[in-house]
Amino acid sequence: MDTIKRIRELAKQKQKTIVLPEYDDKRVLEAAKIIEKEGLAKVVVLSKDKIDPKEKERYVEEFFQAHQSRDIDLETAKRLFEDTLYCAAMMTREGKFDGLVAGANHTTPDMARAAIRCIGVDERITIVSSCFIMVVPDCDLGDEGTFIFADCGIIPEPNSRQLACIALAASELAGKVLNLTPRIALLSYSTKGSARTKSAERINEALGMLKEMSPNLLVDGEIQLDAAIVPEVARIKYPASPLGGKANVLIFPNLEAGNIGYKLVQRLAKARAVGPLFLGLNKPTSDLSRGCLVEDIVDCVAVSAIRAR
Repeated sequence: MDTIKRIRELAKQKQKTIVLPEYDDKRVLEAAKIIEKEGLAKVVVLSKDKIDPKEKERYVEEFFQAHQSRDIDLETAKRLFEDTLYCAAMMTREGKFDGLVAGANHTTPDMARAAIRCIGVDERITIVSSCFIMVVPDCDLGDEGTFIFADCGIIPEPNSRQLACIALAASELAGKVLNLTPRIALLSYSTKGSARTKSAERINEALGMLKEMSPNLLVDGEIQLDAAIVPEVARIKYPASPLGGKANVLIFPNLEAGNIGYKLVQRLAKARAVGPLFLGLNKPTSDLSRGCLVEDIVDCVAVSAIRAR
C-alpha cells in the first residue's frame, strides 16, 4: 500500500471532525464530498450562517482581551472575525473541531497569524514552523520515496534553537502520521566541516540542542543532501554517519532552501506534496497552497485527522 493510501486508511479509523472555513471555494466543496464519501473524517464546511452570532461575539471579546496589548483594538478584532477563518480557529481551540484546514483563499501569513493567535503555540515546541510530506514516485530513497521536508513556509532564517525545534516537531509527525522511525538530516552545503562557515556552526549547534531535547533520535548534520539520502554517496563522503545515507526527515537550513527544494522535487520528480502542515500548534492545522488541487485538500484533511489527539 502506498503512502497516500495508508494515510487515508488510518484517517478512516480516527473519525475526527475537521473544519473547512473556505465555504465559497469550489475545490473545498468538492473535497468535502470526497471526504464524506470515503469516510476519511467528519468534515464541516463552515459558512457564516452556521456560526451562532452570540458565540461569534464571545470569540471576538476573548480574542480582543487576549491581544489588545499587541495594538489590536475592538474594531480590528470585529473585522478579523468577519472572516470565517478566525471563528473556525477559535472553535478548534476550544474543542468543537479536532483540526483546521484552510489556505485555498488565504495567504500563509494570514493562516499563520490566525492559527497562532487563536489556536496557540505548543509550549513544548515553542515555535511554529511547517513541513510537507513528500511522496516521490519510483524512488527507493528515504522510505520508499517518502520524506518529510521542513521548514518550507514559516521561518526565514531559523537560529540553532529554532532548527532543533523544527526537527523535533517534524520527527514527531513522521512517527505519528507515517509510522516511520525518523532519520533526521540537518542539511547544509557542507558535510562535517568540509566548509567552515557560520551557517555550518549554526547547524552543528542545532544538532547538539536536538540531542539534548531527545537523546534517542537518529539525527546527524551538518550534512549535504546526497550524503544524507544516497547510501553509496554516504559511504564515500561520510562513512561514519549514523544515517548511512537513509535520511527520511530533511531539515533545510533556511526557508529559501526549503521552499525551493520541495517545489523542485514536486515539479521535476512529479512528487505528491502534502501540506504545508503547520508544526508546533496546540491543534493540527494545515495551510493549503492557493493553487491547491481537490486531492491536496483531501490529503491535508486526512493528515489532520490522524494528528488530532
